[in-house]
Amino acid sequence: MQSGYVHGYSEREATRLADQANCLSDLLHHDSIFPENSLILEAGCGIGAQTKIVAPKNPKSKFISIDISEESLQEAKSLIQSLNIRNVEFQSGDIFKMDYTDEYFDHILVCFVLEHLPKPLDALQSLKRILKKGGTITLIEGDHGSAYFYPDSRYARSAIDCQVQLQKSNGGNALIGRELYPLLVNAGFLECSVSPRMVYVDSSRPELVEGFTRNTFTAMIEGVRDKAISGSLIDKSSFEKGIEDLYRTSESDGVFCYTFFKGIGYK
Repeated sequence: MQSGYVHGYSEREATRLADQANCLSDLLHHDSIFPENSLILEAGCGIGAQTKIVAPKNPKSKFISIDISEESLQEAKSLIQSLNIRNVEFQSGDIFKMDYTDEYFDHILVCFVLEHLPKPLDALQSLKRILKKGGTITLIEGDHGSAYFYPDSRYARSAIDCQVQLQKSNGGNALIGRELYPLLVNAGFLECSVSPRMVYVDSSRPELVEGFTRNTFTAMIEGVRDKAISGSLIDKSSFEKGIEDLYRTSESDGVFCYTFFKGIGYK
């Protein structure tokens, strides 16, 4: 994976990723079930936030989880060992330069990775080579253009756009969720399908107010504050007002919505 990670590798970011995975596990992964005795590649496992959810759902299959960051791999390995999950092997790997032989894996899982890559189509074609005929690739990505909320705020929308612009300048695409279907088709996968997974949050769902609105999405936007201001994408007062208004949506009368997309294709 050749582009930089716009969110950074801080302890706070690791906590945010864990909060995201935990509060969205049912929404994103209730159907992340593979045939027994499958060999599954998790491409771009990061700190293992998704690994710890999907691997236990498939106890009779084996996962090889790869990442280009050695630091992230060590965190992931420690996490999985601490949870006594025994069907995962971690390896260092670059999605664009896969060392595996052709048609090596039964299935491939790619979660929140394509958004960070400068050439996602090339990545999918690289992964397709090592997928067995009849196997599946599963993609999960967000789309920041899908965020809407009450009370509405132009400052909040501007703050979100800063993250979109920064990710674009870093070679990524924070709006990639809407592109999963054409990406799968253009990469040559068959029987492609994409399902939207909307997160709807109001005060009747306190676990999502805390886990998603505050600790996942708003924390992510807040995390690009310095880069956005120093890059002259927004002035300090406007950005801080935007973050304040995003937190405002987590109050008792607030509402926050965001859509993830889960795509599946066959080889």
